[in-house]
Amino acid sequence: MLNFFIQEGQDLAQDLEPVVSEEKSISVLELIMNGGMGAQIIIAVLFVLLFVAVYIYFERWFAIKAASHLDNNFMNQIRDNVAGGNIQGAKILCTQHNTPVSRLTEKGISRIGSPLEDINTAIENAGRLEVYKLEKNVSILATIAGAAPMIGFLGTVIGMVLAFHQLATSSGQAEMGALAEGIYTAMTTTVAGLIVGIIAYIGYNHLVVRTDKVVHQMEATAVDFLDLLNEPA
Repeated sequence: MLNFFIQEGQDLAQDLEPVVSEEKSISVLELIMNGGMGAQIIIAVLFVLLFVAVYIYFERWFAIKAASHLDNNFMNQIRDNVAGGNIQGAKILCTQHNTPVSRLTEKGISRIGSPLEDINTAIENAGRLEVYKLEKNVSILATIAGAAPMIGFLGTVIGMVLAFHQLATSSGQAEMGALAEGIYTAMTTTVAGLIVGIIAYIGYNHLVVRTDKVVHQMEATAVDFLDLLNEPA
């Protein structure tokens, strides 16, 4: 009899043990594929935007890095040539340095002999062109940074609309599992949009900071060159 109660107690304990449900794992690719045609199109658009953002960032980063490179002795050599009357030698020195600073200096040297105000205007106009070249396509990064999260949120809204439409057409008898799967799959578009937007936003701000440094470098060089022309002979 005692063995009977012991056996019954063991069986009861086994029945009361929590049932550990097997977790269902799902990959990112499965989330995208299960999201329907709308989610797949939006994810594809976001992927293209990510590729464009990364390409523009690195292309501009290398261009700005090359533009910011300048020999520390450049202005001293220009000063020596101009002070010695070797204008042609100063121009040649500028052409040997393919940077915005050297091109601004060359523009000013080519105007030597004109009124100082005309030289300053020529340098400012050349500076605007150089800034435009540095900022080429950078505005696209800002557009992607703002548009990508909105596109991702659009995918989520579409997924939610479809989920509630399924609930409405089934007279409230739709399976919660199917609804939940549609909703969290739709949320992946928002996650993807935020990721693309954050990457583009960080890249844009980094390029703006690097461009500002080059602009300040050009402004300092223009001031040094104008001071050089104002020095007494």
